[in-house]
Amino acid sequence: MAGPTLDLERTPLLTDLYELTMLQTYYAHGMTEEAVFELFMRRSSHRGFFVAAGLDQGLEWLETLAFGDAELEWMRSSGLFSDAFIETMAGFRFSGRVNALPEGTVFFAEEPLLQIVAPLPEAQLIESRLMNILHYQTLIASKAARCRLVAGDTPVIDFGMRRAHGGEAGTWASRACYMAGFEATATCLGSARYGIPPTGTMAHAFVLAHDSELEAFERFARNHPDNVVLLIDTHDVRRGAERVVEVAHRLAQDSIPVKGVRIDSGDLAANARMTRQILDEGGLQDTRILVSGGLDEYRLETLLADGAPIDGVGVGSNVNTSADQPFLDSAYKLHYFRGKPRSKHSSGKTDLPGRKQIHRHYDGAGMMQGDTLGLMESTDAATGLLETVMEDGRRLPAGDGSLADARERCQTQLHALPEGVRALREPAEYPVTLSAELEQLLTQTAPER
Repeated sequence: MAGPTLDLERTPLLTDLYELTMLQTYYAHGMTEEAVFELFMRRSSHRGFFVAAGLDQGLEWLETLAFGDAELEWMRSSGLFSDAFIETMAGFRFSGRVNALPEGTVFFAEEPLLQIVAPLPEAQLIESRLMNILHYQTLIASKAARCRLVAGDTPVIDFGMRRAHGGEAGTWASRACYMAGFEATATCLGSARYGIPPTGTMAHAFVLAHDSELEAFERFARNHPDNVVLLIDTHDVRRGAERVVEVAHRLAQDSIPVKGVRIDSGDLAANARMTRQILDEGGLQDTRILVSGGLDEYRLETLLADGAPIDGVGVGSNVNTSADQPFLDSAYKLHYFRGKPRSKHSSGKTDLPGRKQIHRHYDGAGMMQGDTLGLMESTDAATGLLETVMEDGRRLPAGDGSLADARERCQTQLHALPEGVRALREPAEYPVTLSAELEQLLTQTAPER
């Protein structure tokens, strides 16, 4: 029998069971004092830096978090929870404070991108979904930022929705990629929801549906006279480029320009050079060449270093799935409760106790030199990177930053990164220093051996 219909984006049941079983015990024993949890990333051999993303969707979820009739009925039917606990959850709302890195901020391992200050049950329940939201967009933004750095001045477009792991992921990926510096997205919902410029060309099926490539090109151009970008590798790139020249002369009689061609297969650099020569000789010097097909930052590095005449690239599956590192080692840990700092000290997974703040240092040229990670109460919080974006369960103006602001912030910080930290392979470690107070607290919270 099918269960109740639930709103995937809002339901609190999109969580792990242990969040609810822990909550029942917390409430049964009066463990409702203020707690501090922090969300951070552990070290990665594949990434020299991360880009904070997903905060807007996380805060939206927190503001609307509630157990409706369908959720409460599932809890009853599961047989796992007491009547008293179910009654408590009927009135559950998030009432806490959120301190966070503004979206688009570059950050590093062990630095909190999100800090929750709330009654223990509230701070605990939100763990799974909040991690789900912020982890994925941070994962994709961090991957996309690497593409943006490698591409230099070459425009990069998000083409990856069709192989993303679900519709929500595909739409969020378009947002994360745009934040990281991509120029546009082929995902219509990403454009509609987030105001990202839409772009697209045609598929091979469109060419195959016609009796000739020439007919396909001309029909498409006359139906989309302001956006003529033609896919030329359905059969043979050389012949495709020659047919573009042929159809362009007919279209010119009606003042319809061929803005670009796209190549999606083969040796992209060699095909781009050959196509450029054919287009130039045919009088189409202003027609741009776009390439796509299995691209990521590693292939982009090789392709663009080769000096191929490429005017834009479309990246898809490898970025929207972060294929070389499909997840980050994210963690959401309790760091303060009942007036005491707390931290995990298991082998290989020690984390830092206390409520923290990040301070960033720059040299005279505006390049990032290093960060100091210290305790919030012993520093001037107003000068730190973490900002209060939610209070009493309601967003503050600081939590309403636009996607355009996040995009600009990301570009500014990417260009301030030390060159070694930007490296695709074996990146240099960015200096993150613990304050003396935090070092002392870490020692004090270590278990006795």
